[in-house]
Amino acid sequence: MNINDIKILIVDDEENSTILLRKVLEKRGFEPVTENDSSNALKLIQNQEEQFDIIVSDLQMPEVSGIDLLKAKPEETLFIMITGYGSIDSAVESMKLGAFDYLGKPFNLDEFIIKVDKAVEHIRLNKQVKNLKSQVEETSSFSSIIGKSRKMNNVFDMIRNVSVSDANVLIEGASGTGKELVARALHNNSTRKDGPFIAINCSAIPDNLLESELFGHTKGAYTGAIDSQKGVFELAHGGTLLLDEIAEMPLQLQSKLLRVLETWEIKPLGSDKVKKIDVRLVSATNQNLKEFIEEKKFREDLFYRIATVTISLPSLNERKEDVPLLANHFLKRQSVKLGRNFSIKPEAVELLMGHNWKGNVRELESVIERAVISTESDILARNNFKFISSGADDSMPGTSGNMDLKNIEKIYIKKVLEENGWNKLQAAKILGIDRKTLYKKIKEYDLE
Repeated sequence: MNINDIKILIVDDEENSTILLRKVLEKRGFEPVTENDSSNALKLIQNQEEQFDIIVSDLQMPEVSGIDLLKAKPEETLFIMITGYGSIDSAVESMKLGAFDYLGKPFNLDEFIIKVDKAVEHIRLNKQVKNLKSQVEETSSFSSIIGKSRKMNNVFDMIRNVSVSDANVLIEGASGTGKELVARALHNNSTRKDGPFIAINCSAIPDNLLESELFGHTKGAYTGAIDSQKGVFELAHGGTLLLDEIAEMPLQLQSKLLRVLETWEIKPLGSDKVKKIDVRLVSATNQNLKEFIEEKKFREDLFYRIATVTISLPSLNERKEDVPLLANHFLKRQSVKLGRNFSIKPEAVELLMGHNWKGNVRELESVIERAVISTESDILARNNFKFISSGADDSMPGTSGNMDLKNIEKIYIKKVLEENGWNKLQAAKILGIDRKTLYKKIKEYDLE
């Protein structure tokens, strides 16, 4: 935002005063308008076509007072009132009526410059927030996937290209990068958008129940099966099925899934009847499936079935330029949720952009939520994010340069758990892992 873009009106019935203030502002690059007749000033302020960003006006003037001008100004215009000889009562009244600031006579020119600079900075921040909001709205066409970075635009192009087909898609990416959002975007931009979208997390269901969840079961198929139940493949008929964390699927079940993908037929547990299904399969993983194949943890033939097309999601650290957009998106969500109007200062955005986001977008959302619920101010500043580090090397008490990775992981997990009051759901979000994995780590490291 250029200085020339800021429109300033100076009003005072003393001509020498307006000349002096105009010269001071012109030296700083502004092009202010001056008016010695307050009645004419009122007409200028009420003119819809000529809207000023800042009005500096004397309080005591014949015919039309500074208070009259203050009451007539547009809501977004900032008003600086010049009050007579340190009149506190006049200053208080002005502030109550919506003045941005005031100057008490006599004042020095440095004080005047500081007040104007303060108003300009306020305008600049407001315009920056508005620009961020408009950018967020422009990028929400893929099921609320936010981003304008080159890497995310490549992802958007892949979604557009792949959505028109029924090819099986594998979405790769670390926890918290938005794999389910991409799966929903594939569904919403496809010819199946009017059909169901069903998502299931393979790591969140015990191995002995996962087959039933996938393919369904009949009454009495196993102990506890008191009623027949459709599996997610049948529920997703005519639509899209997301198998999240597919790397966690047991090997014996992988072979049954492969058979389904070859024939597009399912057989519920306890049934002899085969059911035809019409499903678009999307799988997601935060693991390297090719390494799993080498370690005999994942079937190679199944991999090629589920990964006709692969979409790889970048980590948040790989697209730091999207942090301001995402932060503003989450602030907008919190504003609606809490009935407030949150914004964020550039200094705080700079801090967020410098942070090492181990938990990716999910961690950023959690950080924003924690910041807004722990402050009374609607404008978030750098000090509202003291609980995160601005560098890539987060400090962990008790670590040293020669510790092995397992000990570092143990200390870091314990640190996150303690900082979140041992709330495992919240800790898992920040760590970028699911609760099942977190429980395994807690048991492995004997943290409780």
